[in-house]
Amino acid sequence: MRLIYPFSHFYKSFQGLSCRNLRAFRVFKKTSSCSRVISDMSLTWNYPVTRRDESFVEELHGIKVADPYRWLENPDSEETKAFVDAQNAFTDKFFESYPYREKFRETLTEIYDYEKYGCPRKHGNHYYYFHNTGLQPQSVLYQLKNSLDSPRDEFFNPNTLEADGTAALNTYSFSEHGKYFAYGISKSGSDWVTIHVRKTENDEQNKIPLDDVVEWVKFSSIEWTHDEAGFFYNRYPEPEKSDDKGTETDTNLNAMVCYHKLGTSQSDDILVYKDPSNPEYMYDPSISTDGRYIILKISKDCNPVNKLWVFDLEKTNRRIIENFDFLKIVDNFDAEFDYITNDETTFYFKTNLNAPRYKIVKYDLTRPDDGFTEIIKEHPIDVLSFASVIAESNLVLTYMHDVKEKISIYTLSTGKHNKDLPIPIGSIEIITGRREDTEFFFKFVSFLNPGVIYRYDFTKETLSEYRATEVRRFNSDLFETKQVFVESKDKTKIPVFIISPKHITYNGDTPTLLYGYGGFNINITPAFSTSWLNFIRHYNAVVAVANIRGGGEYGEEWHKAGMLHNKQNVFDDFQSVAKWLVDNKITCPKKLAINGGSNGGLLVGACINQII
Repeated sequence: MRLIYPFSHFYKSFQGLSCRNLRAFRVFKKTSSCSRVISDMSLTWNYPVTRRDESFVEELHGIKVADPYRWLENPDSEETKAFVDAQNAFTDKFFESYPYREKFRETLTEIYDYEKYGCPRKHGNHYYYFHNTGLQPQSVLYQLKNSLDSPRDEFFNPNTLEADGTAALNTYSFSEHGKYFAYGISKSGSDWVTIHVRKTENDEQNKIPLDDVVEWVKFSSIEWTHDEAGFFYNRYPEPEKSDDKGTETDTNLNAMVCYHKLGTSQSDDILVYKDPSNPEYMYDPSISTDGRYIILKISKDCNPVNKLWVFDLEKTNRRIIENFDFLKIVDNFDAEFDYITNDETTFYFKTNLNAPRYKIVKYDLTRPDDGFTEIIKEHPIDVLSFASVIAESNLVLTYMHDVKEKISIYTLSTGKHNKDLPIPIGSIEIITGRREDTEFFFKFVSFLNPGVIYRYDFTKETLSEYRATEVRRFNSDLFETKQVFVESKDKTKIPVFIISPKHITYNGDTPTLLYGYGGFNINITPAFSTSWLNFIRHYNAVVAVANIRGGGEYGEEWHKAGMLHNKQNVFDDFQSVAKWLVDNKITCPKKLAINGGSNGGLLVGACINQII
């Protein structure tokens, strides 16, 4: 859940920041009874009291650390349940007091109710794409038989799996020739996934799933062998508490790579690899584009580094056996390697090996002493964010320049640059296409553009608009996006996007929402958000998106500058942007809210408690 927190006020002529955690925008003060009171809309609010366990102290690396709220980490305790109920009751009461809540809900629903399309993908002879009519809980997968011009047929509708729409399509994969569709379903937001399989002939009989059911899958793709006999997947041991998937708080340990053969029970699945001596390892198996090799990525945390192992299925006559004897091309955690494709024994990878902004390299299994050879060198400024080979020999790359993306096409074997595609300023949400195709699709989005799907045809070397998304009663001409660069505490320039009504006049009191993330090498690129736009339109407001350190917007160096002992840089960056918004008369402390989810919640929590 993404929550909104306040950014209450600056002390001592903007020398410091201070505020407290509340799902609101206003200032409140701490009373002697530890109850928090906030004044807003002429009402007084008694914030729920939360017990502090001052006795809980643990020693970490020789340092005693108090954690008075550790008891909240047990979601099943009655006290934790009471805490959640009290928080929800307080929040509901606060929101219900807002006189324009229903009007805001109506306009938000209206602007969100627009058709959403995904990029077409070809599997076998048919095309597939996702579509949402507007307010459907889950998007529906449609099939176009043999041609893009064919009438569409509903192929898979996750909304029919649960009455309340809480069953989601977590992962899916078509078999090599498009005969089978394997799909993983998660329920009620759980990370646990159950895989089912059906045939792709779209008659009523084939819509019924086969008997294959694969459980306790998590953080996994579905990788079919090219004979369509079965697939590889990643699973974890069944937890002790298995009656309510997703509520357990156990650490994810002892992952396993398994192979499931169609028509058999999961109890007969083959254990391909596990490492009991390293229970924290996570595995990402994939099949090479020629179907001959299994590529295994091994990681131990969220850092962009992995081991890289390969197994030649010809050694077992394409038979899947237990505990493959993998060739360990890279057996350390020094860099990241993403498989792109291979020509027989020559493999191509996207990597940050001695290249924090990434590059393309090749590796010949028959000449291991040669190591990795550069095909596309690291760009001096831009970050290589995506790579795929389409239409046999065309290497399609996405580069990011100051958090704006572009597409370039190279020749795979030589690294020769052929062309850059003329696209607007924004983000490439997705690129779909295979090596055997003669075309690819990509979806462009921006803060003010809900999405345009383009089609590039290699046979004609033409770029055309395939489908544009329209939002009723939304006129992008009434808004504008600007990018500024704000100086952080250590003089580092931080890119910030400012989304606002066009021709707005700033006088220092504009309601402003500042969003940030700053972690795990994740890029916060331009994206269309109806909630942000409705906030801007409803309050004549501003949304600021800060691309602070810890993300991957400028490569691995930018990421490392915001992690571990450098984490304070993330908070400094965010606070510097907040100060800049006030100093430049865009807003004032009482009308500035900060927002972040997940790792961004840590960011918000730190910033509302630090005084600098």
